[in-house]
Amino acid sequence: MTIDKFLELKDNLELQKYFRSLDFDKKNCCSFYGSPKKHPYEKNRVILVADPFSAHTFYYEFNIQNILCIEEQPSITNMEGESVSMVRIWVKKKSRGLQCMPFTVGTVAKLD
Repeated sequence: MTIDKFLELKDNLELQKYFRSLDFDKKNCCSFYGSPKKHPYEKNRVILVADPFSAHTFYYEFNIQNILCIEEQPSITNMEGESVSMVRIWVKKKSRGLQCMPFTVGTVAKLD
């Protein structure tokens, strides 16, 4: 059974169900931690927001076929009481991913 069968879209684009597999070799993969989001237009990809409550966060994007395991982690909550689910995903080594760090022009620190 494939991982995309276990992914389900909630109203705010969070993944509602997680797949956990215990039969994989951790030597052949790397782990990433963050808040999972379903990709807005490519259903074979998943977005992982590293620190969802930070003003300077970044995200990873992976192909679902390259994810070997998803482990549910404790949710985090900000000072306003908003809660976000967090996961640790295990991705095959040598697979391609995307790391994106959005920023607002004019807010990047100047190097001297």
